[in-house]
Amino acid sequence: MAKEKQLVIQEADITNNCPECFNQELKITFYQKHTYNALYHRTTGVVTNEIKCKKCNSIIYPVNWTPDIERVFEYYNKLVKPDRPAVRFTMLFFIILILMLCLVAGGIYLYLES
Repeated sequence: MAKEKQLVIQEADITNNCPECFNQELKITFYQKHTYNALYHRTTGVVTNEIKCKKCNSIIYPVNWTPDIERVFEYYNKLVKPDRPAVRFTMLFFIILILMLCLVAGGIYLYLES
């Protein structure tokens, strides 16, 4: 079964007011989705974000964003450089691939010899 992880790409402290407690310590975090399996590790192009207040630990959802928070979000969203989507195979995949090729070659050899 594949495991999915959200790995942090970029974090930034912003000084906008929190809509909940009106504190000026917010943190914006961008995540990229990675999928891990026994045969491969896959980096997807899915990028998510989260804005959280450092004082009250509440997550600020887009419904509660002020125009200032939206401007700051758009700025940092342009700065984010996610890893390009890719698939990296594990050693287990290559071992299974070599074993399958050896079995097929052995079967063809036995077929041609008999």
